[in-house]
Amino acid sequence: MQFGTFSIGDVNANPVTGQPRTEQERLKDMAAIAVKAEEAGFDVFATGEHHNPPFVSSSPTTHLAYIAAKTSRIILSTSTTLITTNDPVKIAEDYAVLQHLADGRVDLMLGRGNTGPVYPWFGKDVRHGIPLAIENYALLHRLWREEYVDWEGRFRTPLQSFTSVPRPLDGIPPFVWHGSVRSPEIAEQAAYYGDGFFVNNLFMPKDHFRRLIGIYRERYAHYGHGSPEQAIVGAGGMIFVRKNSQDAVREYRPYFDNSPMAGHGPTMEEYMEQTPLIVGSPQQVIDKALTFREHYGDYQRQLFNIDTGGVPLKAVLETLDLLGEEVIPVLRKEFDALRPSHVPEAPTHASRLAERDATVTFVDADKEESK
Repeated sequence: MQFGTFSIGDVNANPVTGQPRTEQERLKDMAAIAVKAEEAGFDVFATGEHHNPPFVSSSPTTHLAYIAAKTSRIILSTSTTLITTNDPVKIAEDYAVLQHLADGRVDLMLGRGNTGPVYPWFGKDVRHGIPLAIENYALLHRLWREEYVDWEGRFRTPLQSFTSVPRPLDGIPPFVWHGSVRSPEIAEQAAYYGDGFFVNNLFMPKDHFRRLIGIYRERYAHYGHGSPEQAIVGAGGMIFVRKNSQDAVREYRPYFDNSPMAGHGPTMEEYMEQTPLIVGSPQQVIDKALTFREHYGDYQRQLFNIDTGGVPLKAVLETLDLLGEEVIPVLRKEFDALRPSHVPEAPTHASRLAERDATVTFVDADKEESK
């Protein structure tokens, strides 16, 4: 099981002190969070992509390249990359560059985003959200796997014998997770390609995401990639931890109320009841996180959001330390013990390269034997 942290990159004043935050401070704080996450034993750091206030995460590849230079082990991902409004040619090239610079420590989550006005800003129509996601990924998938691509579609100019450069590192494209909050069509798309499916459960009831995962698992098997239990599933959720639960609840409440995702709606307690939000002691975090398997089945990646709503960097780093020392080791051990042997681990560049090389070796040996 991979554990990680993700940031949506919101820029908010501290609701407790009223102290504002600059965009530069927020960007550098996110980089500091990624470095601390690696030090604390996390497997993944991910950043969102937004092009509107109050967010600052408009260029994930630039930001992740900066972070790649400051880290050596942690996987760098997105949460999400907008497959609808970005040109798939530019996605193919930008993330291949990042993959080379980070020595393969890159994957990405594709999604449509949750901000309707972003579409016309990039010359697109929000009413074409699903068709854009399907067509653009069909092209991206080919660009990473075919050296010369001829393409004609509905939403972009045709391509003739086009080569995306640089080519993916070691000939292995970055692994793709398809993120969805509400669209079964995206679950179908992830299943068709045998990619990962990520449910970022931040503000909707758990049963809604259980249904989406069920669709994805069933269709993953339908397309011949393996059994439903072998499908690659990831999940997100918000978290805040302190040594005792009373301190956690008291300290986090103003940040929750200020969150652009969850604030100004149901109470924090109602959110904790209906979603994966966990605010409490290390043991409470462990106890609730272990129940996620009941909703998602055996899954491969769990990302925690801990920095929205103006939570100061000091508090985020303290949370990462507590999670790294007292929570993640226990969860890793428990989830790994529960995972059946036929259920795969989360793909990495190294594991996919080893799998490919083993397949090539087997085929070569079989050819040699048949001579």
